[in-house]
Amino acid sequence: MTMEKRSRLERAIAGDIVDRIPVALWRHWPGDDQRAADFAQALVRFQQYFDWDFVVVQPSHNFSVVGYGLQDIWQGTLNGQRDIMRRVISRSLDWTELRPLTPERGDIGKQVECLRLLNQAFTPENIPFVQVIYSPLAQAERLAGRDLLLQHMRTQADRLRTGLNAITETTLRFIETLRHSGIAGILYITEQASYEILTEKEYKTFGLPYDSKILDSIPSAWWFNMIQVNGRAPMLHLFADANVQVLNWSDQEARPPLDRAPVEFRGALCGGLGENKHLHLATPAVIRNVGREAMSLMGRRHLILGCGTAIPITAPLSNLQAARDIVRISAG
Repeated sequence: MTMEKRSRLERAIAGDIVDRIPVALWRHWPGDDQRAADFAQALVRFQQYFDWDFVVVQPSHNFSVVGYGLQDIWQGTLNGQRDIMRRVISRSLDWTELRPLTPERGDIGKQVECLRLLNQAFTPENIPFVQVIYSPLAQAERLAGRDLLLQHMRTQADRLRTGLNAITETTLRFIETLRHSGIAGILYITEQASYEILTEKEYKTFGLPYDSKILDSIPSAWWFNMIQVNGRAPMLHLFADANVQVLNWSDQEARPPLDRAPVEFRGALCGGLGENKHLHLATPAVIRNVGREAMSLMGRRHLILGCGTAIPITAPLSNLQAARDIVRISAG
């Protein structure tokens, strides 16, 4: 018997037998993501075409920091991210001048409106959708750039903490605004919890405390929350007991492999497909083979077939369809 999407996802999280492995892919929507109605319509059409088991609402990469004065533009990047033309932080004292934003205004307000429209288009029980939220440290890097962020982290820690506190407060206000938006949960993205960027001690000092504040604020009614740990050498073990149901990283394009995730994590793992080497550059036949391998590797339990981040906007539709079809074919 075919399960409803929520039931399928909940059983996958618990490690129970499912009628088929859940599957979902997501992407940025450059241009459309600047207007709430157009963004919502793009997501609805994408879901109508592929019928994913859940929808990831992935707004502009910088949506949460434009309100501080950041300026950006899309210049044709394949991942759909907007290039930053003007940052906000140029000296360490600038961190102390940041003030929490009002979530009903600006680009954050547009996102609230987009979710309202999606709640009208989707029945949350039948089509769960989750809102992307970037970690405070990831937002801070957008404001300053990586080099300056690391410099201030190592020379002006107190000033940086003041800025991180303001960013965290804005993010908490945003989450509070989302309580009645109809979302099933959030996709929380960390970008610096990786050994090629920071030491573990640095991330535990400047990343994890703020992550914990946000993850601990997740309403109990949100039943489907994910954490995406970016980077080539992600510190997955730091999030083994996080208040989320799904752990996500680029298992095909970084390390560790899917079956080497932290053993302490008891939810589902989302992965098995490479966003670039498979979905963007390979063929449907390759994707079907890789998908079968992932399902076999995980014993068809605790798995959501997906990739470690947003797929390139130029990924062939036939490749996306192959990812969608393989779970159905394998179930049969």
